[in-house]
Amino acid sequence: MSVISQEEKKGSVEFQVFCFTNKIRRLSSHLELHKKDYSSQRGLRKILGKRQRLLAYFSKKSRVRYKELISQLNIRALKKR
Repeated sequence: MSVISQEEKKGSVEFQVFCFTNKIRRLSSHLELHKKDYSSQRGLRKILGKRQRLLAYFSKKSRVRYKELISQLNIRALKKR
């Protein structure tokens, strides 16, 4: 089953988190080979921050869909503050 259905818009929070997660996984595997690629490390940290902010917004907006998205993408939930 696909995480993002065809009907969902590309601007939706789920789609954006899905894209950021794919970018994060791709950059992580790149950095395993190229440990001293500091510009990619910076880009990874920026994307992680964007995804974290989106997930925080989404957890406040719709807790049920947030939990579904996290389980489908196999990522950890946000820390409670």
